[in-house]
Amino acid sequence: MPQSINCRVGCPESEAPNTKARAWSESRKMEAMPSRCLFLLFLSTCKLSPEVAAEVQESSDGPGAQEPMQLTDVQAAMEFIAAAEVAVIGFFQDLEVPAVSLIHSVVQNFQDVSFGISTASEVLAHYNITGNTISLFRLVDNKQLDLKGEDFESMDATKLSRFIESNNLHLVTEYNAITAIGLFNSMIPIHLLLIMNKASSEFEENLHRFQEAAKLFQGRILFILVDSGVKQNEKAISFFKLKMSELPALAIYQTLDDTWDTLPITEVLVEQVQNFCDGFLKGKGLRENHEAEEKTSKVEL
Repeated sequence: MPQSINCRVGCPESEAPNTKARAWSESRKMEAMPSRCLFLLFLSTCKLSPEVAAEVQESSDGPGAQEPMQLTDVQAAMEFIAAAEVAVIGFFQDLEVPAVSLIHSVVQNFQDVSFGISTASEVLAHYNITGNTISLFRLVDNKQLDLKGEDFESMDATKLSRFIESNNLHLVTEYNAITAIGLFNSMIPIHLLLIMNKASSEFEENLHRFQEAAKLFQGRILFILVDSGVKQNEKAISFFKLKMSELPALAIYQTLDDTWDTLPITEVLVEQVQNFCDGFLKGKGLRENHEAEEKTSKVEL
């Protein structure tokens, strides 16, 4: 059964005009984490790009409208969760609680998340739910994160959206100012970044292979897409000492001690990604060798 974590969402708000952009200002979460230089770098450039701002402001109208699924028994709930990379379920004693309408109010803003509601006592018991709770289930690290107690009682649409946005991790998660919080608060300390321009003609095919490789390391490495065409990502790219001429590239990063390595590529190949990750997991990172080569080159010059 997925591990349950009580996630607090009453964080201070930032100066960003859009309420959903306020998620990244959760300094409380940073205090509970080890020192992570890259995370601090990311947060220092966390003004939302026009593309991200437009995405989180999408209207609930139009095609693709969805409604929460009613989950009447344990089997239905298990199948619902297993079929989604990210699922949000409202577990309620009855349908009269205000949180039911809150779920309906935010569901259209998350087209990549599956929503469900259950009032069945056997379902609540199966997931260790003892009171009204909203839970987020993630396939990427097999987590169940619960919004309950005081957090549940003080919840509104903005806090619910913040809870979902900051924990909405997929097998491949696109990096932006909002997803950075969930990525660096995950219990998985190793991240593999594909740094590539989404506007390139080869992008879709490479992303598909990257997604296939992600399945091989589920629960061990978080796979992240960094769009090199977004200006705000330039500092994240420079952290890995990569030049734009060296892209696309893979960058692997250990959040606990800030060790990392890079591999410029012409295209994403599953076997290549697998070998790169396996080498890093075995402690065969090449960063020290790269730095030694750079020092040698400078001496020769």
